[in-house]
Amino acid sequence: MTSLITGAGLVGAAYAREAIAEGDRAVFFDARPDADFLSVKLGGAPYDAVQGDLRDLPALVAAMQRHTPEVVVHTAGLIGNSVQSPVYTGMQINVQGTINTLEAARLTGVKRFVHVSTYGVYDRRGEAASAITEDYPRAGEGVPYSASKVANEHIAEAYAAYYGFELVFVRPSNVFGYGHFRGGSGGGMTVHSLVEAGFSGEPLVVPAIRARAFEYVYAKDLGRLVRRAATVPVSGAAAFNGGNGYITSFEELADAVRSALPNLDVTIAPAEGPLPGPTTPLDISRARALLDWAPEYSIAEAFADYVEEMRAAQG
Repeated sequence: MTSLITGAGLVGAAYAREAIAEGDRAVFFDARPDADFLSVKLGGAPYDAVQGDLRDLPALVAAMQRHTPEVVVHTAGLIGNSVQSPVYTGMQINVQGTINTLEAARLTGVKRFVHVSTYGVYDRRGEAASAITEDYPRAGEGVPYSASKVANEHIAEAYAAYYGFELVFVRPSNVFGYGHFRGGSGGGMTVHSLVEAGFSGEPLVVPAIRARAFEYVYAKDLGRLVRRAATVPVSGAAAFNGGNGYITSFEELADAVRSALPNLDVTIAPAEGPLPGPTTPLDISRARALLDWAPEYSIAEAFADYVEEMRAAQG
């Protein structure tokens, strides 16, 4: 099977690693594919890369016509605050880029479309009483990134319903792993700064807004989930949460980094007021039951692996 993967970043590479290991072909469509980064992530395994912009529909169509993928895995787009710098450009890339990817898939007869979304599509204005299932209400909450992801899901559902192709959503919690900061993720940059500080031993001060509790999922675990979403039979449209099922405090996160890098010295800058974080994790029972998936890495094990990848990247 051939997969065309929009985005050659952390999540796209994690999926490709799984696909290649199973003997499949991976083709990246990315504005700036980084061969050195992909070499680290894929262990030197072969792949194809097409340089192109999601806003260029003819380029997407040409790539799919040339490589004839059975599956499109859509991971590309701006992350977090980068969507609002400015909002118009962010929405062009995230929303129009998704429309173009869906249209190219339709025009070239792709059988399955896997859209990597986010836990940010859920309406978090009021915390749920129990773990959040895939049927929980969606809302953009006025945040450009979340709004773009909610819009993308509704647009993809309309495409799949009208044209009849298979559609799967994967909604990860906070993804971490070597390289996530490259896509503009503030959380990814915070985690990376912890690892860098652990290497250097230099004191690190983290803003309180970045030191809240979150639910995390390691990139390699997410790559396995996306791979299962791309290959396991589904009917119509389906959605799967991708988390680890619990909320991790910043102190627990820092301790996990210290288990691999004991020299980490980090403090949290005082906050002027309360900075609430999520208190309810994602329910991952659907992925367990239907995709036979569960996270394999503990937070500490994930950071040990993260550190080894970072060392490999630095030579």
